[in-house]
Amino acid sequence: MAEPIRNKRPDLTTAPTPQNTPASNAPISSHAQQPGVASIKEEDLDRAAAASIFAKNPQLVSLIQGRLGGLIGRSSGYIESLPAEVKRRVSGLKGIQKEHSKLEAEFQEEVLQLEKKYFAKFTPLYEQRSEIVNGSTEPTEEQVQAGEEDEEPEDDEAEGAAVKEDKAAEPAKKVDGIPEFWLSAMKNQISLAEMITDRDEEALKSLTDIRMEYLDKPGFRLIFEFAENAFFTNKTITKTYFYQNESGYGGDFIYDHAEGDKIDWKAGQDLTVRVEQKKQRNKNTKQTRIVKKTVPTESFFNFFSPPKAPTDDEDDDAASDIEERLELDYQLGEDIKEKLIPRAIDWFTGEALAFEELDEDDLEAYDEDEDEDDDDDDDDEDHDDEEESEEDDEDGTKPKQEAAECKQS
Repeated sequence: MAEPIRNKRPDLTTAPTPQNTPASNAPISSHAQQPGVASIKEEDLDRAAAASIFAKNPQLVSLIQGRLGGLIGRSSGYIESLPAEVKRRVSGLKGIQKEHSKLEAEFQEEVLQLEKKYFAKFTPLYEQRSEIVNGSTEPTEEQVQAGEEDEEPEDDEAEGAAVKEDKAAEPAKKVDGIPEFWLSAMKNQISLAEMITDRDEEALKSLTDIRMEYLDKPGFRLIFEFAENAFFTNKTITKTYFYQNESGYGGDFIYDHAEGDKIDWKAGQDLTVRVEQKKQRNKNTKQTRIVKKTVPTESFFNFFSPPKAPTDDEDDDAASDIEERLELDYQLGEDIKEKLIPRAIDWFTGEALAFEELDEDDLEAYDEDEDEDDDDDDDDEDHDDEEESEEDDEDGTKPKQEAAECKQS
């Protein structure tokens, strides 16, 4: 496993001790508990008044935070004040820790080799899955029986009625493989579903397989295979995740950056942009004209244009925003590699959701999206008589969900 993104800040030369300055900015209003010693009295400071003062003086807050930030990692002098023999023991412990770090790095390297070994064993199973999904072969009787072992038995009467209806109905058109297998699997994984718009779905219906491969050096590549479609000419679109050469604290690999393939969009089919129309009126002639402008828009395919690491010229807010998007981009890649590809059938059926640990924010967002979809269906007729907006998308479609944090740049 790899460590997540780290802020581009200088390494702390001195580890914090109980006597050292904490290696993090202290918030203006912390929620730390008051000391439990009876002899220590809380100062008579009205917290509401203090909060009001800070709210009215953002420059004061900024000044205090700047001063606190300058203290990060500074030694309190405790280590330096220790007797020589104690300092010697501290140095000895550091030497032992270095040996431990070497073993941790060896451990992570062996874990990686073990992952590659079993990935080679998984690969034939993934190939069989792809052949069945795309209709080039059928599962064996043994595979079907093994898959049915965990299924609940169907009611005999209901099954008999269904058989009669099937016989009475007209012969159904033959269906090859499992249509929209990967699109359905992706839509059941919340982190990916948030990125997929209605327009994306049409393109993702042509997705025939998602694979991954390890690089010669630490890192991996995700490979998306597509059938012929109306949107782009690529047969495969890949995204590669690279790790840093040096291991992180604990021997883990540290994510460095990602690179995606260029998508060769067909004329007028770029899903990562939309065309806005505006009416402009000439003040002199009073005549109006339509002006078209191409602007970026939400799309799953922005995933293949990952954000770049912040530069020294970026201000703190911009750098923080970029780092958040880098973190999200890395996590999406890990989700596809560790969850979607190994257990694609469980995501297709939705069974994987029972084992997914979702926080309250994810669940609330998922519920809100479901409610919004229901409301949209109910309100379709109410919007028929609305006036045409002066600024519309040329294709008349909008992202199904607002997912600003998921936008890749």
